[in-house]
Amino acid sequence: MRHNAVEVDFDGSRARLLVRDLDVFDDHDLANSLTQGLGLPAPPIPGVFPVRAKVSFDVQWDGALAMTPIENNSQNFKGSFLSTAATISWFAEQPGFRFQSDTPPDPKANIVSVLGREQNGVFFT
Repeated sequence: MRHNAVEVDFDGSRARLLVRDLDVFDDHDLANSLTQGLGLPAPPIPGVFPVRAKVSFDVQWDGALAMTPIENNSQNFKGSFLSTAATISWFAEQPGFRFQSDTPPDPKANIVSVLGREQNGVFFT
């Protein structure tokens, strides 16, 4: 992933994560991902060997709906968190298969999105 794939303007309540043609393995499902393609005996999930794939996605957060400050001095943690609107465009491709999310993405499909700026540990002060 490129070092500049993330752009954040916290004060402007905007951020973006843009990734193009990222090489990944499609493991088919969580069980095969965790077992490196061996599946599970119970519940029975057949083994599926990982397949090389490419993914691209564009996640955009925009506009503060609410802001929540949190401070917990006993755990050396504080932060400001913005509830925002967000959209995601997603594309995946492997030999014999392609998937693309709705274009343009539907902002009403979003349930919750949060941008945050925090300080913790040695960075708490």
